[in-house]
Amino acid sequence: MGLFDFLKPKFASVTPQVAQERIEAGAMLLDVRESVEYRSVHAPSAKLISLGVLPSRLKELPKEREILVICNSGGRSSQASAMLAKEGFNVTNVSGGMVAWQRAGLRTVKK
Repeated sequence: MGLFDFLKPKFASVTPQVAQERIEAGAMLLDVRESVEYRSVHAPSAKLISLGVLPSRLKELPKEREILVICNSGGRSSQASAMLAKEGFNVTNVSGGMVAWQRAGLRTVKK
C-alpha cells in the first residue's frame, strides 16, 4: 500500500461506450447535473438527481445494482461517485460526461 493510496478514487471510470453496454446489461445511469442541463440533453434511461440534493436522496438508489454516474464533463460525477462509494454503493464514473457521450454518437433525448 502506497503512502498516497488514500488519494486514489474508490471507484472505477468507464467510457460512455462501456457505460452503454452496462446499462443494457442492467446498470442504472444517474445524471447529477442540474435540471436545466438535463432537459437540454440526456441519455435515454438516465435518472436525474442533481449533485446538490444527492445526499438527501440516497434512498432512491439501488444498492444491488451498479450505478453509472454522469454529468456534463466528468467533474461532478467524480464527486458523486466518491460520495456514493463511501456510502457502499457499487458505483462507476462515466468519463467525459455527456460531452463524451454525444461525441461517441450514443443516443440522447431532450425534455
